[in-house]
Amino acid sequence: MMSKYEEIYRYSIDNPAGFWAEAAEDIHWFKKWDKVLDDSKKPLYRWFVGGELNTCYNALDRHIEAGRGDQTALIYDSPVTGVVRALSYKDLLDQVARFAGAMIGQGITKGDRVVIYMPMVPEAVVAMLACARIGAIHSVVFGGFAARELASRIDDAKPKLIVSASCGIEGKRIIDYKALLDEAIEISTVKPARCIILQRPQAEAVLRPGRDLDWQEVMAEAKPIDCVPVAATDPLYILYTSGTTGRPRGVVRDNGGHAVALKWSIKNVYGMQPGEVWWAASDVGWVVGHSYIVYAPLLNGNTTIVYEGKPVGTPDPGAFWRVISQHKVRALFTAPTAIRAIKREDPQGRYLDRYSISDFRTLFLAGERCDPNTLNWAQDILKVPVIDNWWQTETGWPIVANCLGIEKLPIKAGSPTKPVPGYDVQIFDEQGRVKAAGEFGNIVIKLPLPPGCLMTLWNNDEYYQKFYLDRYPGYYLTGDAGYKDEDGYLWIMSRIDDVINTAGHRLSTGAMEEVISSHPDVAECAVVGVADELKGELSVGFVVLKAGVKRPHEQIVAEVIQLVRDQIGPVAAFKKVAVVKRLPKTRSGKILRSTIRKMADGAEYEVPPTIDNPDALDEVKEALCKLGYPKSRF
Repeated sequence: MMSKYEEIYRYSIDNPAGFWAEAAEDIHWFKKWDKVLDDSKKPLYRWFVGGELNTCYNALDRHIEAGRGDQTALIYDSPVTGVVRALSYKDLLDQVARFAGAMIGQGITKGDRVVIYMPMVPEAVVAMLACARIGAIHSVVFGGFAARELASRIDDAKPKLIVSASCGIEGKRIIDYKALLDEAIEISTVKPARCIILQRPQAEAVLRPGRDLDWQEVMAEAKPIDCVPVAATDPLYILYTSGTTGRPRGVVRDNGGHAVALKWSIKNVYGMQPGEVWWAASDVGWVVGHSYIVYAPLLNGNTTIVYEGKPVGTPDPGAFWRVISQHKVRALFTAPTAIRAIKREDPQGRYLDRYSISDFRTLFLAGERCDPNTLNWAQDILKVPVIDNWWQTETGWPIVANCLGIEKLPIKAGSPTKPVPGYDVQIFDEQGRVKAAGEFGNIVIKLPLPPGCLMTLWNNDEYYQKFYLDRYPGYYLTGDAGYKDEDGYLWIMSRIDDVINTAGHRLSTGAMEEVISSHPDVAECAVVGVADELKGELSVGFVVLKAGVKRPHEQIVAEVIQLVRDQIGPVAAFKKVAVVKRLPKTRSGKILRSTIRKMADGAEYEVPPTIDNPDALDEVKEALCKLGYPKSRF
């Protein structure tokens, strides 16, 4: 007899049109679709063709019309400014409708692009929803991105309007957003007609006459605007993937499939009920922010938290527990790197003792591979299920997860569990043959991708097909490698590019990192493959120790090497390990393994614009020198 999960999953794969038609009944449509799935232009599939809706209406107006306008929609919690503020659904709709009117007053209409370059403030959410309200296409660029990177996105999206702020706040630093925006417009070939600037008291900006407008002033003059019906297949937003070089790679999300998938996912994957408080500790500039700070929780009638702070340092490692306690958070979604940062500073979890988290039900982790040590540590101190899930900017919602809203499956630390309904996930070898259970290979998804995934790349169908679809016809290449076990659980071990080939043996960096993370003194780690004349590639490890560890580094390194030898085997040829204070990461928490590898190989590399801690790269360079790699390579 099939379990509830197996029954629902099987239905979604055998009859995707029927499955998603039923899910779509949970969305308000101005006009029902003519066809659930249009496959007439394979491999470019479209969902809910002929349907008309409005995403903002489903996120705000619909709840107010149902009598829930006084419920809190958004809590702004900013430890860096000392501000906590709540907006009801009525409050949020008022601001969104008026900002939509302000944009129309500046000539923005359906299909126009609007770049949003904002810190983590409620106005960023207002701008996104206002674009959705009038059918404009928003492109949120992570606040604080370098001017050149912002300029490349302006040139690609060609916005008529940019919405920004005078400054952002990173810990104790004030980031001059307006200066970065001015420089980006100066070097870009596309010149937006208008910029609307939110003046923050921490640093007010000088506005350029004729181009720049003050947020408060345009809002004071604006008239509220009703929702504009858009086609289900019309773009809702463009989101540029992090770490891209050359022409930006803009993921395009539609309105219809996106609304259906996200509302379904927050209920069925994350188990959230309307009215509950949900917190995704991310940034609106990343896909998690789009999907699970803004759209999914509001579509589902939840209270969402906009947090302007860090897991540690604003002010201490108890920052997350304070937010959970103060706002009665039911579920938190964050990256494993945030939990590792807390664990490193407070390995005994003593800061948690200051707060009551009796309302807290679940911790969800995604954004990078979650090692079992981190998951088990969080589960031990929080006393709630810690659920790993795996997805990508391109998919917009989980590919593999433990679907708590359907049926909680046994947790296997290190695995995000099983494919989410709608995703037919396979493991292929280099020739496109299915790998047996337990065998390592490339992870692919059979087409069509479910609703909510990328439709294509902005103005670049050809590159979308070449980059994602051509290698295995009929399948989407995820770019990740791993295996399925005998129970059908997925194990995501590394990016395909991070698989190390040592003397003909394909080794997973994730498997080695999992072993290293089990060492009691290790807070986090990274393993990269460095070119070697004899064996092709050799594994090099970098470890960050927990706060307060006093033991000699040489002793810890020897123990780490022995652990890998014992659990992976001599085939790993793992002999080089360095202790560093920090690992270089992007602002979304991903370790810059590719950059480290290129440095060690003496290859050309660029420091990604998303880097959060540039000084950490210098520490890695010093570590590589100590491991015997010549400084001339860097």
